[in-house]
Amino acid sequence: MTQRIEISYKTIVFAVFFVLFLFLIWTIRGLIFALLLAFIFMSALKPIVGKMARSGVPRGLAAFGVVISAVITLVAFIAFLIPPIVAEMVAFITNLPVLLTDSFPFLTPYFNSSTLTQFLPDITQNAFRFVTGVFSNILFVISTFFFSFYFLLDENFFEKLLGQFLEGKRYKKTLEIMEAAEKRMGAWLRGELILMTTIGVLTYIGLFFLNVPFALSLAFIAGLLEVVPIIGPILSAVPAFIVAASSSMWLGIGTLVMYLIVQQLENNVIVPYVMNRAVGIHPVLTLIALSIGGELGGIAGAILAVPVALIIETIITRQT
Repeated sequence: MTQRIEISYKTIVFAVFFVLFLFLIWTIRGLIFALLLAFIFMSALKPIVGKMARSGVPRGLAAFGVVISAVITLVAFIAFLIPPIVAEMVAFITNLPVLLTDSFPFLTPYFNSSTLTQFLPDITQNAFRFVTGVFSNILFVISTFFFSFYFLLDENFFEKLLGQFLEGKRYKKTLEIMEAAEKRMGAWLRGELILMTTIGVLTYIGLFFLNVPFALSLAFIAGLLEVVPIIGPILSAVPAFIVAASSSMWLGIGTLVMYLIVQQLENNVIVPYVMNRAVGIHPVLTLIALSIGGELGGIAGAILAVPVALIIETIITRQT
């Protein structure tokens, strides 16, 4: 005997609207990405704008000046540092088989000049794909910075926005969660940027004085991998050791010692000073978030992974 399953009219209507909602979200995913980036950007810059406004600078002028300064810094970084970094990385990948066999002769049977260089065109293309993809979309870039400026211009923007949809206890609770997430994310982002820059500069100085080739790209990798907890510093030391050991095993050991010194400075001096007000998330959760974000959205997903995870954690902890 078969059981008859009845589906109500309301269920069908709900299912249709839910599918349409998902389709709409997918259609405007670029706009959502821009809004999320703008919110993250605003969270990091809002305290600076607030201090300038309290010191007597008109808030509009303060917001404009801070956003423009950030844009100029980003453009200068991309224009002056990215090309030599990519050039060094291409040269590093091209010479990697030789570097490996010079450092570890027992690997000679497993490598030849075409082992890795056959993948060079794809690697080079992927290195530029995200940057050129984002900056070729002028509307996306303008939208992101415009939203950031507008969020900074009106200090109570989100408070007013929530007031249009919520009231009473729900309004207060939602506003409390949003403000907490904004402060945590802003402190985390400012701390991470300072930490990544500091580690990158210190690593470059050490590699430069040790006369290790590809110092700029290796330092860039060291700074970039600071966002990956626990294993990031270890991973960044591996290519540096390979490059240094190809010249001399003593140079390789010296390079590892230099990375260890930088790591100790980071753990005992830099992190306590820079991140004293930043409340991040557990390192394991960070690794999981980066893995999920990278799997779902590639580089863009990885960029948003930790901030989104931080927002979700704030919502959960504030609700309990």
